[in-house]
Amino acid sequence: MVIPLYTLDGKHLTVKHIVDFVANPKARIKIHPSCFGAIDRSRAFLHAQMKEKVIYGVNTGFGPMASHIIGTQDLKALQQNLIRSHSTGMGDSIDPDFILASMVVRINTLIKGHSGVSRDLADHLLLFINRRIIPVVHEHGAVGTSGDLIQMAHIALALIGEGEVWYREVRQPTVPLLKKLKIKPYTLESKEGLSLINGTSVMAGIGALNVYHAERILSLAVRLGAMGLELVHAFRDAFSEELHAARPHPGQMQVAALLRKILSSSRLLQERADLQKRITLHERDVKKIPDDVQDVYSFRCLPQILGPALEVIARTKQTVETEINSVTDNPMIDMKQKQILHGGNFHGDYIASAMDEMKIGLVKLTLLSERKINFFLNQNVNKRFPPFLNLKKPGLTLGLQGLQFVATSTTAQSQTLAFPQYVHSIPTNGDNQDIVSMGMESALFTAKVIDNAYTVLAIELIALAQAADFRNIYEKLSDSSKHLYEGVRSVFPKIIQDRVLVHELPQVVKFLKSDQSPDLSLGIDEK
Repeated sequence: MVIPLYTLDGKHLTVKHIVDFVANPKARIKIHPSCFGAIDRSRAFLHAQMKEKVIYGVNTGFGPMASHIIGTQDLKALQQNLIRSHSTGMGDSIDPDFILASMVVRINTLIKGHSGVSRDLADHLLLFINRRIIPVVHEHGAVGTSGDLIQMAHIALALIGEGEVWYREVRQPTVPLLKKLKIKPYTLESKEGLSLINGTSVMAGIGALNVYHAERILSLAVRLGAMGLELVHAFRDAFSEELHAARPHPGQMQVAALLRKILSSSRLLQERADLQKRITLHERDVKKIPDDVQDVYSFRCLPQILGPALEVIARTKQTVETEINSVTDNPMIDMKQKQILHGGNFHGDYIASAMDEMKIGLVKLTLLSERKINFFLNQNVNKRFPPFLNLKKPGLTLGLQGLQFVATSTTAQSQTLAFPQYVHSIPTNGDNQDIVSMGMESALFTAKVIDNAYTVLAIELIALAQAADFRNIYEKLSDSSKHLYEGVRSVFPKIIQDRVLVHELPQVVKFLKSDQSPDLSLGIDEK
């Protein structure tokens, strides 16, 4: 069996690399040999400069205490104190996959040769990554401006043999595990503690996985939208190439094109000409016709609603991939000009604003899904399906009534989370950090919105399958919709007699997360 091996060079890391590495426990990464020279040169240069010049965080204190010069004999203790003092995270532990992704981002930053760390530190971090020794990191603490200080401190804490880690899905103290694995704790040298915790690696690592799921969710929303269109016998002209070319937003045109592709194998949609044949116009009087001349917006306007989400996901992906290949710590060593630069590349506004923008798009997508669920369950609106898609005895049995409450409440929570955390700047650190990004919170809230979207989309798929069963039209569905129907029915039988669904719904979510249908490709990478 071939073990996937990813080579990092500080320049070409992608969202896909991170997703694939995190998903495969057997995968490994290595450092490109070309990086070693840059690492060694920057370390040697820093070591020489720190004997002659004042360098923040190397021979000074931190933050507002930067005016305190530290004696040579205390430089190692300074770095150790930094890690211990900032390992103050609170709240729930962050998903280990997010932390593993963050560690990959961090090592990709350090090997660029601008951080002044030793090759030994890079090798030690690489060892933790490849052995899947994942530090326990808590959700609360960082404000995202000197980067993810608190979260990164907990990662560094494990490297020096303290704190807690996840290993083979078991949470345990670091000390006995390292002894068992015969791994020595790392001893931090000058600047190395600061280089480990100063930067945006955690929010960027979370952001990379968020982008992957956002792409998947958007594609699922398009496919579920197509299935809904089939079940209401929608008109094809709402997705015509000519219509969308007249308003040529790239995302809108791309969603419409994907809908046309999916629905090309359907035998359920209507042509506008068929309506014209059925209806006779009158010169006088007003006459009500039995047909809907246009579908409601949640069906007819799918490209116009999902198009902006597609575009924002593409922009966010570009921002994240720039960030994960960037130098985000401070100070930075510039070997070309032989200088040490003090600045603010650790500020998380790029990731914070990108996550918030993408989060808003995903909330709108979730709201769209909830409205379509309501359409199919509300007999007064759809006028063609039994109440709550009840397939037995409405009144005695309740059908999907309970699931709608879940969809509504979950969507409502996402609407609350949609408010941009990016604007919640509160000065801290003795007003040294006087304007902050809140990027960590933005990334974590986006992850929660993603989880909620999967739940609501799963309920939409259940409703669509139930509607298909009521209509008995499986054979006329598009190939994509047949695939979705078969997938949900493999884990969630149709509801005739009321039953407890609490353990079945997560199985539908699992199907949506793992489905490998080719229709999931949105072509975002090709733009």
